[in-house]
Amino acid sequence: MAGLVAVLGSVTPPGRSLKVLEFIAQFAREEASGEDAALINLRDHRISFADGRSPNEFGDDTGKVVETIEEGAAVIFVSPVYRGSFTGSLKNLLDHVPVHALMGKPCGIVAIGATDHHFLGVDWHLRDVLSWFGALMVPTSVYLSARDFVEGEPSDSARTQLRELVAAVIKLRAVTGTVGPLPLAARQR
Repeated sequence: MAGLVAVLGSVTPPGRSLKVLEFIAQFAREEASGEDAALINLRDHRISFADGRSPNEFGDDTGKVVETIEEGAAVIFVSPVYRGSFTGSLKNLLDHVPVHALMGKPCGIVAIGATDHHFLGVDWHLRDVLSWFGALMVPTSVYLSARDFVEGEPSDSARTQLRELVAAVIKLRAVTGTVGPLPLAARQR
């Protein structure tokens, strides 16, 4: 079981988003009390289109990726800005994830865009989806633009923000169970 699961919700060639994902895992492992971290880069996995079947019925990586998210104690989602929102590949993955996998689980968001113009697009839309699950969200997310990278690596300022996000997600694990009523998606009718 991984303590922290970091998900890169993009299938594009490796770039700045992957550097952020790697930094999150490195910080969690080396500096945040030896936190175990699992990385999921959607580019490296074949995830079927969600069609209502169980994730284990597809014969590809869908079931394994969903299981990794379920087993994690906390999750950080990293997404580039696509058309003013998070990626379709990440949305498709989340469509496979059962409600209980994220309900009451600490989660954080990192969005990456070319400029500051879309700084809230991923946050608004992904936060809405994670709220549907009843995830326990860090109140603020990290938004990085091209100016937050030096020679393809996160700048010192970006690294500080990422460290603070990882630390906040880990601290939220002290809260157990759901906060407030069950999400609508989890209520028995």
